[in-house]
Amino acid sequence: MNQTQVIIYGAQGKMGQALLECLTLREDVKLVAAITTHDTIDPVLHACDVVIDFTTVEATLPLLEKCVAAKKALVIGTTGHSEKIRSEIAKASRDIPIIFSPNYSIGVTTLFWLTRKATEILGMNYDAEIVELHHRFKKDAPSGTARRLAEIIAKARKLDYEKEVRHGRFGMPGERTLKEIGIHALRAGDAIGEHTVFLGTLGERLELTYRASSREAYARGALRAAIWIREQVPGYYDMEDVLGLKEQNLQD
Repeated sequence: MNQTQVIIYGAQGKMGQALLECLTLREDVKLVAAITTHDTIDPVLHACDVVIDFTTVEATLPLLEKCVAAKKALVIGTTGHSEKIRSEIAKASRDIPIIFSPNYSIGVTTLFWLTRKATEILGMNYDAEIVELHHRFKKDAPSGTARRLAEIIAKARKLDYEKEVRHGRFGMPGERTLKEIGIHALRAGDAIGEHTVFLGTLGERLELTYRASSREAYARGALRAAIWIREQVPGYYDMEDVLGLKEQNLQD
């Protein structure tokens, strides 16, 4: 069997541990090294096909530089990046294949696709609101997944994300406009991750919900992404590319 050789970067974290556990059940993926954010990746980088990164936003740019220099594919699962760092990721994808996704769950990727389709079908007369729930330890808000959902809605409606997104409401904000995209971040207990997209108008409401009960779903998707990206040319990809949903969009 032609195994995909991977390095798990951020092995000390919750997602790193989930990836290591899932790897024990796979024969098509081989672990080259499990690296913590306190270790250097340099001595082992040459031996892998793909680096799977679940570290911190501060570690992204140094890792990008190393992967570009070594010509290694990269799967980025870290969230909370600034627009500047996101731009650098896109720039690096000209030299190496990169998958940059806020969520590697196959179910969430399906939610992205369904949200796009529902937004296109229902049109501007349906108010768009997003609610996300995560554990108390999550550092960034909104979640990367909630941001991506809002970006999908904004793009489908040809709106400016930065201009139209509303992060919660307080006081007397007035009636919502049709262009608004609301995002509400909840933090409680040990919730792994829940996201609901509300599309409502007078008389009816559509709700699209995803709930994760363990990080195994994310880990399985990230490993699937690593196997897929190994065979790709340099470019900027996400999980919809991995699952072939972009091709389906073109056929519709």
